[in-house]
Amino acid sequence: MAPLPLAKDYAALVRALACPDGESEWVEFKQDFANPKDIGQYISALANSAVLNEQPFGYLLWGLEDGTGKLVGTKFNPHTAKKGNEPLENWLLRLLDPKINFSFHVVDLDGTRVVLAEIEQARSVPVRFEGMDYIRVGSVTRPLRQAPERERALWQAFDQTPFEKRAINGSMNAEKAVEALDFRSYFNLLHLPVTQNLRPAAETLLNDGMLQHTLPDNWNITNQGAILLAEDLRFFPNLRRKAVRVIQYDGKSKIEAAREQVFHRGYAVGFQQLINYIDTLIPKQEAFGKAIREDIPMFPILAIRELVANMLVHQDFAVTGAGPMVEIFSDRIEITNPGESLIELDRLIDAPPRTRNEAMAAFMRRAGICEERGTGIDKAMLAIELAQLPAPLFETPPGATRVTLFARRELKNMSRADRIRSVYQHACLRYVMGEKTTNATLRERFGVSSANSAIVSRILRDALTVGVIVMKDEAAGPRNRAYLPYWAAANTNGAGNFI
Repeated sequence: MAPLPLAKDYAALVRALACPDGESEWVEFKQDFANPKDIGQYISALANSAVLNEQPFGYLLWGLEDGTGKLVGTKFNPHTAKKGNEPLENWLLRLLDPKINFSFHVVDLDGTRVVLAEIEQARSVPVRFEGMDYIRVGSVTRPLRQAPERERALWQAFDQTPFEKRAINGSMNAEKAVEALDFRSYFNLLHLPVTQNLRPAAETLLNDGMLQHTLPDNWNITNQGAILLAEDLRFFPNLRRKAVRVIQYDGKSKIEAAREQVFHRGYAVGFQQLINYIDTLIPKQEAFGKAIREDIPMFPILAIRELVANMLVHQDFAVTGAGPMVEIFSDRIEITNPGESLIELDRLIDAPPRTRNEAMAAFMRRAGICEERGTGIDKAMLAIELAQLPAPLFETPPGATRVTLFARRELKNMSRADRIRSVYQHACLRYVMGEKTTNATLRERFGVSSANSAIVSRILRDALTVGVIVMKDEAAGPRNRAYLPYWAAANTNGAGNFI
C-alpha cells in the first residue's frame, strides 16, 4: 500500500495568511460565499496569478473578514456542497482545463471554523474554467484576455520556470519539510558535515533549490528536492509514476517477467542502490584466468551506470503516466526514459550536452553521479567497445527515448545493420578522441585477426555506401585509408538509416 501524502499544517498556514494585508493576487478572503461558478473562476484566477507572483499555490479562504483578515468563521462546507446533484469538487474538476490539483480543508482555530482551498499554480498553460481563463488584477478577478500585459507575462513565466523550481508539496514547517527528504544522504553525497539541527539543514536545502520559503514558517518542497532526495516518492502524488522500474524477464521476450522492483527513493539518494540491484540481475558468463574461474557480467557496469544516469537526468517530466524503466533480457538490456532526445540520436557521442533539467543535472554532477559535460555517453561507448559488444541501438518510440545494449556476438552472427552501426559509432568515438579509424582499429574493435582484414574491408564499404562514414583522403592507398564519421567531413550529404 502506498504511503499517504505528507501531512501539512494548514492551521499554521491560515494563521500566517489571516492579517489585514493578507489578501493579494494569489490570496482571497470570503465568509459564507458559495456560488459554484464564482468559485471555479477564482480557482482559475488564483492558479494563474500564483505563477506571476512566483507562488507555488493560490489560496481561497472562507471565514475571514474581507479587508481585515479577522477570523469570523464560516458555515460553508465544501464536502457537502453540490452543483445540482453533483458534488461541488467533482463539478469544479470537470470544468477546469487542464486538470490541476486543488483541495478543500476545514480548519478549526480556537473554536472558529475556517475553510481553505489550496490551489496548485498553473503549470504550462493558463487554467481555464468553462472554457475561459481568468487572472487577478489587484483584488479583482477578470478574464485573462482583458489583461493582455498579464497574459504575455504569464506565457513568458511558463517558458522561464523549469520543472525543478516548481513546488510539489508545501504548507509545512521547516522540520517537517526537511524530514520528508533524506537530508543526511544529501550532506553525505556532497561530502558536507551532517547536521542534526533541522533548521540549518532547511536553510542549506533552501539555498540549493530543494525547498522554497514563502510565508513565515511555511515551507514548500520543490520538484527538484523531491525527485532527487525523497525518502519515498509515493509521498508526492505528482511524482509517484516517476519512480524507476527494473524488470527482469525470462528469456528474450516480455511474455513472462521473472521479477520486478520499483525504486521509490529519490534519484540521487537511491542511485547506488539502484545500480547495485541492476548489477545483481545482469546475466553472467564464465571466464577462465590462470587456474581461476570467475563470472563476468555480460554488460559492463560502467556503461549501465552512465546510461541509467543519463536516462534519469534527461527525461521529460512533462510526459505524464510514464517513468524511467530498465528491462533486462537474456540477450540485451533496454533503458527507456519518457520524452524524446533533445539531440539527434546519431550525434549523441559528439554533440555538446543539452538537458531539459539543468539544475537536476548540475546536482547529479556535484554528487558524482553523472557527467554534466556530456562525456557520459562517450564513457559508456568506450566501455562497450572494450568489451567488444555490438554497438548499442538508440531509438525514439512514441514519447520516449530508448537505448538497447546487446550481449556479445561473434562478428559472423551480427546483422548488416549491427555491423554498420558499430562502424559508425567507432568512427565517432575515435574522432572525438582525436584518433583515426582504420581497418586495424576495427579489427581490434570486433576482435578479429589480421587474416580476416578482408571481412572488415567489406563492412567498411557497406558503411561508406550508406553514407555514415567517409574516407579522410580519397587518394590514399588501401593500406593507408582512414575514415571519419559523415558529419566530420564537409562534403557529406547526410547519414543513412542504420544509426
